[in-house]
Amino acid sequence: MLAIMEYYSYESVPMKFSTYLRLGEKNRGCVWEELKSRGTLVDIVAYCIMPTHLHLVLCQLKDGGISRYMKNLLNSYTRYFNTKNRRKGPLWQGRFKSILVKTNEQLLHLTRYIHLNPTTDGLVDHPGMWPYSSYNEYIREEGVTLCSFEKYLEIDPKDYQNFVESRKDYQRDLAKIKDLLLD
Repeated sequence: MLAIMEYYSYESVPMKFSTYLRLGEKNRGCVWEELKSRGTLVDIVAYCIMPTHLHLVLCQLKDGGISRYMKNLLNSYTRYFNTKNRRKGPLWQGRFKSILVKTNEQLLHLTRYIHLNPTTDGLVDHPGMWPYSSYNEYIREEGVTLCSFEKYLEIDPKDYQNFVESRKDYQRDLAKIKDLLLD
């Protein structure tokens, strides 16, 4: 999913991702260089891939960029998943939902919510333990670098880590209350 997320962020991809993967390493490198020269539809600001859904914070760079990106991303991953698991039909429930983020403060709190999702759901004890999230990029740990958050947020890695982890238990408690209310 991470590779698909990056691939489809570029404008006018020349082929389906599955075709790209079948190319030799040299040819993939040429395609990658061509993609980089075209620019991107979106900047990926934050992400968290959960077992049943995903959270993305995107900044649209081209008209209709988010819609095109999400269509390509979700269709590509659905085809991959269905082929791998010998199944048919939709993988995702309904259309993606989007919310306009208006302030840096709102963006900061949204990224914290997203990065705490795996701990809130009890998948890991610490957000840095979840490998399918941009959290470790934010706190400058080794791993995938997919996000362009530094263009949108000025944050010190240690301050961000404290900001996120200080609300871990609170967000878990809110999730429990939400579940009780829905029952």
